[in-house]
Formats: sequence, structure tokens, C-alpha cells
Amino acid sequence: MRVSSLATGLRHARLVGNPPDHEITEITNDSRLVITGALYAALPGMRVDGHRFIPDAISAGAAAILCEQVPQHRDSSIAWLTADDSRMALSEIADRFHGSPSREIDVIGVTGTDGKTSTVYFVHQLLATLTGASSFLSTAAMQVGPHEEPNRLHQSTPEAPQVHRVLRAMADHGSRYAVVESTSHGLSRRTARLAHVSYRAAVFTNLSHEHLEFHGTFERYRSDKANLFRALDAGCYADADETSPTPVGEDDAAGARARFAVVNADDGNAAYFAAATARRVVRYAIDADADYRAADVEAGTTGSRFLLATPSGTVRCSLPVPGRFNVANVLAAAAVAQTLTGCSDEQLAEAIARLRSVRGRMTVVQEAPFSVVVDYAHTPGSFETVLPFFREQCRGRLIVVFGSAGDRDVAKRPLQGAIADRYADVIILADEDPRSEDRMEILRQIATGCPSRRDGETIHLVPDRRLAIRRAIEIAELGDTVLLLGKGHEQTIIGSTETMAWDEIAVAGELLGEIQGR
Repeated sequence: MRVSSLATGLRHARLVGNPPDHEITEITNDSRLVITGALYAALPGMRVDGHRFIPDAISAGAAAILCEQVPQHRDSSIAWLTADDSRMALSEIADRFHGSPSREIDVIGVTGTDGKTSTVYFVHQLLATLTGASSFLSTAAMQVGPHEEPNRLHQSTPEAPQVHRVLRAMADHGSRYAVVESTSHGLSRRTARLAHVSYRAAVFTNLSHEHLEFHGTFERYRSDKANLFRALDAGCYADADETSPTPVGEDDAAGARARFAVVNADDGNAAYFAAATARRVVRYAIDADADYRAADVEAGTTGSRFLLATPSGTVRCSLPVPGRFNVANVLAAAAVAQTLTGCSDEQLAEAIARLRSVRGRMTVVQEAPFSVVVDYAHTPGSFETVLPFFREQCRGRLIVVFGSAGDRDVAKRPLQGAIADRYADVIILADEDPRSEDRMEILRQIATGCPSRRDGETIHLVPDRRLAIRRAIEIAELGDTVLLLGKGHEQTIIGSTETMAWDEIAVAGELLGEIQGR
């Protein structure tokens, strides 16, 4: 696409002067990825300002530069675009460059504090089973064409050029549906990563304490997530009004492709999210009254059975994924899948029986003589969900290994400790991603939540995560459960000076082999 076509009618950026009409070959905000003909977006960052790398981008062959501060002595052979908000402008430009792919396929956005990745995966699997034409993008993995692969984009929600590039690939591969994990960071106007994605459906799972280091307050965190629901009315959240829902347009509730919302009626914030859109709202719950409800839930470590009530009837379901909380995630997925496809209750139940869990979510590494389970739970909300379940299922002691991320929400650390204190027999605190913070200080902050525990007896501070897991396995006895929380699918541990390769499931397996093979 030429500069003139890319820039004509932009709302959030404008050309400077009379620039050369270069052919643009790529859009990126990373100067290291600039190729000949690329448009480089110089974004102001929290730690590094992208304007510093404009000379590098030009040297690498950039044909255009998007920035908020145009250099006084600029290269006239380059097309310069300026913006008051370069992130919002980048979102608009990326959407246009890739041909607005989210308007060609039905995009389902899933947001919430916990359960997003699993719900995305369940929605995708149900739609793939029922229609054969689904793709997905989540924190853990993605599927663009016929094969699933790990998410190597290094962010739960990638920057706007990557989002629209992936959506374009999904559309070109013939996907009818794209299920996208839509994080609070991605939905925030401060990043605008998802600002120009057009959503067909929005899903809310739950809300609890998380990411306040970025959002500042719980109210802002909640409002940023609700941008997903505002986008249903406005077309995309870049055009949404935060104060009130936009009136429903031409694809109203009677339309064949009407947009809709799905909310967890068991969560106290459900009404807030439902009020953020004028579209149809479908509710799901285990305890509250809802359109999709699970009754007679029998949840175990290998799976669950329940009676699924839908707007059209009831059907018995068998879910081969452990945890009562995953029943809730499947209810959300069922609501989306049946609303989109119109499948029967029996077809829905058959598809649910074929579901698989995300690697690193409730992954059982060993069942006997004691259990070892890896899960991604890393927030107070997820702890309140996961730990009571394992406490109930555990025949012996519950031994929990976890930490808390450095340079992230500090206030949640003692909350994590307090929740673990209620349910675990032994707590072993270890690195998650310490980043620039002092490793031991992070663990000490978590330990303030369980002040009555004796260090070295019922609580251990072992920053080296491999050593922490080794200790947990060494002290485990018949009937105990060792629960490894916080890393899940992640492939690294980020320290202050280096990033170490990490695979929690593989490490646990290796240590079990070493210790039990003695």
C-alpha cells in the first residue's frame, strides 16, 4: 500500500508536508524488525522512547515514520506522519494496512482476570468441532492455519501491527471465527493494541485484584476491560464513548450477524459489564439464575459431570477437564458457540465431551504415589478458585509452590500469601519473574500474608524455582498433592540481568525422575 492510500482520511495521524509516495511493505514499532519499505512507529514507552530509534529505522530502510515529535531536520526522502497519540494512530494504520480483517471474520473477545486463556481455547474448540472454521490467539498458544502452536509474540495481547497481521492470516486461511484473548492492557487506550478490532461477541469471565501497577485503580482496570463491551456498539473501542453505550446500529438484535455479550452472572461485576453495551447480553452461571447454567456439578481431578441448562432445554454433559471453575469457563464457551452456530443441545454436549485443556492449566505431571500438578494461577482470584478445589480433593497434605511477578502489582502479594495460608499445609515461595526487584524481598512480601507460619517448617523461601520444586517433591508423601502455580505454559523466567529458559512441566518431570529413580 502506498503512503497516500494509507494516510488518506486517517483520524489519528496526518502527513507532514509533501512527502514521497513510497510503497509501504510492513508496519512495525520495533526498529530491529524494520525492513526496506517499512513504516516505523516511534512509540513513547514506559522505559524507552521509540523516537530514539528513528535513525536506526531509517538506516534499516524505513520508508515512513510515525511519531509524535517530528525532528526539526528531517530526512525529506522519508514520509513523515505525526500524531497526538501515536499508539492510537498505529492501531488505525495497522488495521487499514491489513485490510480491516476483523470486519471479514467474526471476532470473539474474551476478557476477565482469570480463565481467559482456557475460555478462549474452549470457545475455539467448540467452534472448530461445530463448524471446522475457527482460529484463536491466546496468552499460551495460537492457531492461524491447520496447526496449533505456542504464542511466541511475547505478549498476551501483542501490539496492534501483530494483532491485525494475525487476524489477516486467519481470514486468508478461511477461518470464519477468531477467538482473541483480550487483556486489560490490550483494551486500555494507553496501549490501543485492540482499539480498531471489530468484535462480534464479548465475553466476561470474572474480575479480581490484578495489574494495578498499570491501571492505577480497580475502577480504571474494570473500565479498561469494559472497552471490549463498548466496542460491540461502536464498531471498535477507538470509537466508543466510555460514559454510555452507543445506540445499536443496523445489525440489531434481529440481525443474522447481530453482536452480543456473554457475562458471568456469578461475578459481582456482571451488571457493570452488561451495562457497558446496548447489545443482547447472554448470562451464564453455576449458582445464579442464567441463560446457561450448570446444575448437579460433580467436579474431580480428572474431569466433571453436570446438567447443562440452555435456553432450549437441558442435557447431561461430561467434561474431560478438571475443576469446577472450568465448568464455568465451559458455560461461557457453550453460550458463545450455541449463539453463533444455532447448534442443538445434544451437538453442544458432544462437542464439550471432546474438549482438551490448555497445556500448563491443570496439567497433571504425576498422579501417584503423590500428585504433581502445574497450573498458571497467579492472582488472588485464581488462588481462591484453585486452592479450595485441591484442598477438597487432596487425601494428604497440600504442598504449594508459587511466587509473584517483579515490577508488577505489589499489593496482591500478601493477598496471595493469606489465601495460601488458609488452604496449604506447606508453602514454598519461589521466583516467578523477579525482573529488576530483589528476589527475596518479593518472597518476604508474600510471606507477610501468613505471619504465623514458621520459616523452614510450614513455609520455605527458596528463590531458585528448580530448588523449590525439588524440595516440594522431596518432602511429598503418599496421598499428598504438590501444586506448582504461576508459570503454567510460560517458557522463561525473567530475572534482572538474564532471561532463563523454563518449562515447568518438563522440570517437574525431570526432578521426579531424578528423585524417584534414586
